[in-house]
Amino acid sequence: MAATAVGIDVSKDKLDVHVLPQDESFGVPRNAKGIEDLAGRLKVLEPAVIAVEATGGFESVVAAGLAAEALPVVVINPAQIRAFARSLGQRAKSDPIDALVIARFAEATKPAVRPLPDEDTRFLSDLVTRRAQIIQMIVAEKQREKRVINRHLRKSIARLIKALEKEINAVDEEIDGMMRASPVWLENEQLLTSVPGVAKITSRTVLAELPELGALDRRRIASLVGYAPFTRQSGQWRGKSFIAGGRSHVRSVLFMAAMTAARCNPVLKAFYERLVAKGKPKMVAMVAVARKLLTILNAILRDKKPWQIA
Repeated sequence: MAATAVGIDVSKDKLDVHVLPQDESFGVPRNAKGIEDLAGRLKVLEPAVIAVEATGGFESVVAAGLAAEALPVVVINPAQIRAFARSLGQRAKSDPIDALVIARFAEATKPAVRPLPDEDTRFLSDLVTRRAQIIQMIVAEKQREKRVINRHLRKSIARLIKALEKEINAVDEEIDGMMRASPVWLENEQLLTSVPGVAKITSRTVLAELPELGALDRRRIASLVGYAPFTRQSGQWRGKSFIAGGRSHVRSVLFMAAMTAARCNPVLKAFYERLVAKGKPKMVAMVAVARKLLTILNAILRDKKPWQIA
């Protein structure tokens, strides 16, 4: 008998559910009672996988509620669902149709089910994301400030920048408090920041947004972040390898850390210079440094040993 796959399309007020191979569809409210009823109904079916499409945060409470009932839930990147729908030639779109497509995606790809982050980790991730959003707003306002001549507008921009900087400090204090309250996070942060080039922002970002760090092998963790190279080739044609997908915020933070490490970390600096000396473009060499840095951080958390030069 074929394994049961469930697709759930999440909207603000409702969950549309499709079950394969039974080809059964139904809907429940997106509230505590609806999620509880859904969990009870799905337990009877004993599904192999329950796929929930990420929808701007609405999916979090759904995934957490189902995971709490020991159901095999996995959150799927919406870009993967859209690409899969195009491959099926599926042009029509509605919530029930989306649930069917998600279920078919889960049935065909059998995505790996991993433990979801706990509530504290999700909150830390939200704080880290909020910090990045505020920084983006500050950068945007400073760019506007350079182009504005009118002094009244410049004062308005300056007031907003000052308010945003104050908010950054408040978020940083909240993150600091969370780190101090958790001996595990504090230990892991000390381990990660033992690597020259890795500062608190990098360590806290990976702890919050990459909880799998230290639990997966180097290839899987690189793929999860989007630092695993993909080869393009067809017949006798050989294209260049490239990176894509993954967790973009973690990837960009690691890249910035790699730029620092390529200057101050003796191992990664030598690695970067060796690649450039072999003729690798500087950007390609820096991506390789970021991937190697990720591998180092993964090994440090796996072994619970701080950085040391062999």
